[in-house]
Amino acid sequence: MDVTTSLASQSYAKARAAAAPNPQAGGPVGDAFEHTANAFAETLKAGEDTAKAAMAGGADPHALVQALAQTELAVETAVTLRNKVVEAYQEILRMPV
Repeated sequence: MDVTTSLASQSYAKARAAAAPNPQAGGPVGDAFEHTANAFAETLKAGEDTAKAAMAGGADPHALVQALAQTELAVETAVTLRNKVVEAYQEILRMPV
């Protein structure tokens, strides 16, 4: 098999251009992740605001318990998701090359 240097460099240049990241192309996955992250942050902020209002005496105790339960569920979900991502990454590292 005869491979010249110029052919190899041209192929490399094409592959490099095709694999270059495109910051403008968020796509549906990027949009979904952004929406999920924003919803998570809003849930934490709402729980924090309700806790502050309860400490000042301006919030219903039932609303405080509900906000804390929602915050706890959001954090547990985020931790579970992180654990799954780490587990998948470790599984990829264990694959033979």
